[in-house]
This record gives sequence, C-alpha cells and structure tokens, in this order.
Amino acid sequence: MFDDPRELIETINCIMPFGKYAGTKLIYLPEPYLVWFNKNGLPPGKIGRQLALMYEIKLNGLESMLQPLIKK
Repeated sequence: MFDDPRELIETINCIMPFGKYAGTKLIYLPEPYLVWFNKNGLPPGKIGRQLALMYEIKLNGLESMLQPLIKK
C-alpha cells in the first residue's frame, strides 16, 4: 500500500481532518468507523489511502504492534 515505511508512521500519527472523530489520530479511530468507510466508500486522495491502511491494521489486530511508533 505504501512504498516508504515513513508513510506508516505518518499515517498512524495523522489527525482525522473531518467528521465525527475530527481531531483524533487515525490509530485511535474505532474499528466500526473504519469498517463503515470501507463499506460505504473511502474519501479520495491521501486520507482515503491512510484510512484504508488503518482499516487493514485494525482488521488484523496490529495496532498494539504499532504503539511504539505513536508520537506523543
């Protein structure tokens, strides 16, 4: 999905720019919210790719593995 591992770090630390969870880091979005986007259509562009990656991370239970990469 991403060619550069730095993009993974950027994605998990990205702030949701709109919607119910605006202001929340993508890593902290609830799985049902990501499932809804995946089912109903992801937004275009970079944020859509980032949400798709977060969906896969949550779906596969990998968020605990990424905790050390979250910036405070």
